[in-house]
Amino acid sequence: MVTRLTPEDAAALLRPTDTLGIPLGPGHPVALLHALGARDDWADLTVSGALLTDFYELFGRANVRFLSGFFGPLERLMRDQGGAIEFVPADFRRFAPALEQLGPRVMATAAAPPDADGWCSLSLHAGATVGEIHRAGADPNRILIVEVSPEYPCTLGYGEDTHRLHLDEIDVLVESDRAPFVLNDAPPSDEDRAIAAHAAAFVTDGCTIQTGIGGVPSAVVSILAEGSAGGFGIHSEMFTTALMKLHQAGKVANHKGIYDGVSITTFAAGTRELYDWLDGNEEVRFLPVHHVNSPELISKNRRMVSVNGALAVDLAGQAVADTLDGRQFSGIGGHEDFVASSGLELEDRSLVCLRSSTIVAGERVSRIHAQFPAGTIITTPRHQLDVVVTEHGVAELRGRTVRERARALAAIAHPDFRGRLLEDAERIPGP
Repeated sequence: MVTRLTPEDAAALLRPTDTLGIPLGPGHPVALLHALGARDDWADLTVSGALLTDFYELFGRANVRFLSGFFGPLERLMRDQGGAIEFVPADFRRFAPALEQLGPRVMATAAAPPDADGWCSLSLHAGATVGEIHRAGADPNRILIVEVSPEYPCTLGYGEDTHRLHLDEIDVLVESDRAPFVLNDAPPSDEDRAIAAHAAAFVTDGCTIQTGIGGVPSAVVSILAEGSAGGFGIHSEMFTTALMKLHQAGKVANHKGIYDGVSITTFAAGTRELYDWLDGNEEVRFLPVHHVNSPELISKNRRMVSVNGALAVDLAGQAVADTLDGRQFSGIGGHEDFVASSGLELEDRSLVCLRSSTIVAGERVSRIHAQFPAGTIITTPRHQLDVVVTEHGVAELRGRTVRERARALAAIAHPDFRGRLLEDAERIPGP
């Protein structure tokens, strides 16, 4: 029998020495986390999660550690202010075994309110916590806390992955009026628009699309929504406001060869309009990340085209996407899964997009390097990159020799650095 408690009473169920597991950002039980932050009696609390979307006092408390699989701006800020925020290197699929290894005594998640039959949709997040949520609910020695709010949309799963919890599984139900965090698309820069125009040329009629977060992917989708091509499929780790607009433009058919008829995702983040559109929408289905990011399933999609970002690449074709100067900036997520799996057939394409340069301390710095410094943490290895796009053009790497790849990458660098990089490319040994 489920027990209904206030956030404060639910927070009191955690022991001063305890372990807590929560999903990635859109699945955070916000009211519960704020109630936990009101306590100051922690002796050793470990919380496993990713991508904080609110400033939680809990993670500034003494004797509280947050083990994050993906940093956002708040993780970086709290870390820099001395909080015990630690990164756990893992791609999104490997969040699940890492969480299972920790085996938190308490699992907590956000969800939509129960329907007439007692089912609570997991709303905006399936991700990597679904298995551990069900295990906690079935274990009498563990606690499953579900925070429900009418502000969260009721979304659907697919087949045996129903993307929901029954009240019979839940130990504690917390009712709140918290709304999911809103992620507005930043307006694209002139460089973003130029990159998007190059990238969109690779997305033709009937392609299946995966896009990451940010100005470039959103600009690519905007071009597609306004263009003449259509009949697209969507198989994307993250479902965004831009992908909603592609649906609304009548450009999505989902004749993918797998999960036909529906767009597939594992979490959603965007505007309030997106969340309202997702509510009860049968066109979008949420699956656990071990399905969505499975290389085998990604590669089964018809004419798969992935659009992702990077912070830097070198002339060998290695990509850095989650660290800056050796410090954690974001996370691995599904970067390698989609970059690698979207190029397994000749008709598939994998696009890695980045601005050719950036400004650091008032000086322009190239984001295409001749060679990364010793100690650079590589996100995606050179053999998995297919197409690299900057505002200055496209470098197609597949099937090219080491020197040919280097020449192609140097040619799309910022003009201030292009000549020197072309010289560096010619010095690479081999034909």
